Amino acid sequence: MEELKVGIIGCGRPLSSEGSTGYGMSHWHARGYAAADCRLTALADVNLENAHAFQLEHGAERVYQDYREMLAEENLDIVSVCTWPPLHPEMVVAAANASVRAIHCEKPIAPTYAESLQMVEACRRSGVQLTFNHQRRFASVFRSAKALLDAGEIGKLVRLEGTCSNLFDWGTHWFDMFCYYNDEQPVEWVLGQADWRDGPTHFGVPMEGQGLSYFRFHNGVYGLLVTGLGSTWEASNRLVGEDGVIEVGCADGTGLRLQNSAQTGWRVIEARSDLGGVKITQDGVIDLVKALRSGREPELSAARAIRATELIFATYQSSRRGGRIDLPLHPESDA
Repeated sequence: MEELKVGIIGCGRPLSSEGSTGYGMSHWHARGYAAADCRLTALADVNLENAHAFQLEHGAERVYQDYREMLAEENLDIVSVCTWPPLHPEMVVAAANASVRAIHCEKPIAPTYAESLQMVEACRRSGVQLTFNHQRRFASVFRSAKALLDAGEIGKLVRLEGTCSNLFDWGTHWFDMFCYYNDEQPVEWVLGQADWRDGPTHFGVPMEGQGLSYFRFHNGVYGLLVTGLGSTWEASNRLVGEDGVIEVGCADGTGLRLQNSAQTGWRVIEARSDLGGVKITQDGVIDLVKALRSGREPELSAARAIRATELIFATYQSSRRGGRIDLPLHPESDA
């Protein structure tokens, strides 16, 4: 089997370690590459202390303080970008121009839709496989919900609903899952509203304090995402069909449940509630490596991820304009 050489940009610290600001996603990427029989060759981090600590834990032959130097010196096959969103565009474009074969980037993609498209286009021009870590596609509870839908347990799909804290950082996952449930159908239009009062800032990007996104897929299915203040419903995801409802991540602690005309009340479905964590991130890395080796589209492909990103920025634009936004979204519309 072909050995693939990997470089990681942004080592960071593990989750809950002193001074950490995120989940230490680079550590989870590294475990995925190890499981996929790849060779971790080089690391780049502006904080060399973090890079050397990472090297001690996961290996890697060389450490760099400047990721550009790493890209110039190393003949890498795959690069993981595990930095904050404002840094993603320059790093992904630089890696694409360095003739790597694949790039795996953390989400959200970028602070603007124009930058997101630039990243995707740079990789398309260079023939680079680009993926983004919407890892929930590999969680058992979501896959089980999709299997129930595909088996006809709730009849024809009518509407998809979700709740979370914000549209950008967490909402990108739910928008992506809506597309996953609905067989990657494109969206026709978006009607949204965002209120920025009391909104937090995550990874250098301001978030709304309260948001609402309502949209329609080409096949007639509707989507609804409610964020921030007042967004705590009975479930994180709800799939509504003509003959029933599937709920995922329920407020009572139930991971997955189903209600339809064939039964009275809810039926709890056994499914592991692996909504986050190293296992599904690792599965995403394994999948992108298999895709690179075989030439197929990876599950976390940029073509899929950009749809979720388009929904985020179409919602923001709809709020600013006070009206419906018909897609595709113009790349400069969020400037």
